[in-house]
Amino acid sequence: MKGTIILIIVFFLSESKGVINWLQSHLLSCPFKQTLGIDCPGCGMQRSVLELMQGNFISSFKLYPATLPIIILFIFTGFHLKFDFKSGAFFIKMLYIGITLIIVINYIYKIFTHQLI
Repeated sequence: MKGTIILIIVFFLSESKGVINWLQSHLLSCPFKQTLGIDCPGCGMQRSVLELMQGNFISSFKLYPATLPIIILFIFTGFHLKFDFKSGAFFIKMLYIGITLIIVINYIYKIFTHQLI
């Protein structure tokens, strides 16, 4: 069993034939950017997740600051659905509001620093 898990981890993280390499060459294009020619508020998320999968936390944050909070939100929501925490719904709402603020502030920052193109 340990050998299988190690083999799967090596496959996912190998740079030549792994899933990360495949994902890097098959990123989805943004219809908002294709239509209007500027980034949408979600542009950079795919690249940020790939950087996070490779362990590059700083680079991931620079590409899309809301990635880690979104992942935390998904994980916590899964635990909340399984264990039904007392204040879980309130915490999910606060995370959602915080993530929305991060996305909006990041987009405004991109607008003022001319990083949308």
